[in-house]
Amino acid sequence: MSGSREAILDTIRKNHVQGDRPRPTVPLFDQAAPADLKALFQKSLERMGGKMLTPDAADPMAPVRQAIVKPGPVLSCVPEFEGDMKITPQTKPTDIAPVEYAVLRAAFGVAETGSLCFTEKQLLVNTTGFLPQHLVILLDPSQIVYNLHNAYQRPEWTQAHYAVFQSGPSATADIEGVLVHGAQGVRSLSVLFHPPS
Repeated sequence: MSGSREAILDTIRKNHVQGDRPRPTVPLFDQAAPADLKALFQKSLERMGGKMLTPDAADPMAPVRQAIVKPGPVLSCVPEFEGDMKITPQTKPTDIAPVEYAVLRAAFGVAETGSLCFTEKQLLVNTTGFLPQHLVILLDPSQIVYNLHNAYQRPEWTQAHYAVFQSGPSATADIEGVLVHGAQGVRSLSVLFHPPS
């Protein structure tokens, strides 16, 4: 068996074309982009089961506090909001499991899909995006792109070690159509348009 494996790998090595080849130019497909990306993002997010929080000019973090309706550890990964759990250099990925709410900032949003991008910079620990029961996300509206073609032009995909899209809460349905949220991840995802301080 190992002789066959080596023969296959030798053939691949001999026929591998060396040198740099330019990537093809991929169009952005954004001719139909609306002027108001915020409205499209909200519509797409809600279609995916997410919720938009209503901004409060007098108290910007009031919508975040109002979104936290159950007791339990609240983890904040943003300076704008004080949680009762902190991530330290000793925090292990499994330490996030008991978190009821995590407050995060998205790197950017995608209007067409209602998706949010997170890197290790926003998550601090990669499981922060999946193990809490509920996510409350701060999103700078100036950081919304139209579609995934534009999203993949962003620097996060070349400068971060880890990047992930999330679109609404986790959900699964069985053959009888019973929908369950939180089956493989968060049970709710709420977004507040809020530029960084």
